[in-house]
Amino acid sequence: MCSQLRKLVVVVASQVTEETLERWTFDVQVNDTQAALAVPQTQADKVREQKEIQAIIRQITASVTFLPLLDEPCSFDLLIYTDRAAEVPTAWGESDPKYIVGGSEEVKLRSFTTKIHKVDGAVAYRYSEAGA
Repeated sequence: MCSQLRKLVVVVASQVTEETLERWTFDVQVNDTQAALAVPQTQADKVREQKEIQAIIRQITASVTFLPLLDEPCSFDLLIYTDRAAEVPTAWGESDPKYIVGGSEEVKLRSFTTKIHKVDGAVAYRYSEAGA
């Protein structure tokens, strides 16, 4: 068993200008050796992982305190980075990475770890200088 997902990105963009306003990135690392072994999960492992997920969700929710207010209609795209050999649905298409153009900041989010996965998250957001 081999992992095919490497990164998941949620892009929030202006519907008017199509400029990327926020870019939520989740890098997925898989311990293929552990995945192949189908390591059993204890109840304590499940509880710990649930608490880590809850902490990440709380951090994402709390991000409204530092992210700029999006006061325009927005859309989002989901970018999925896979291994080259991965089979993907035919409806999926290639895309540019939709990086933020101009001034941006990035904030690292909590990591999440299981016996098999490690997920590192970050949010990048566009900002404009005061008076610009």
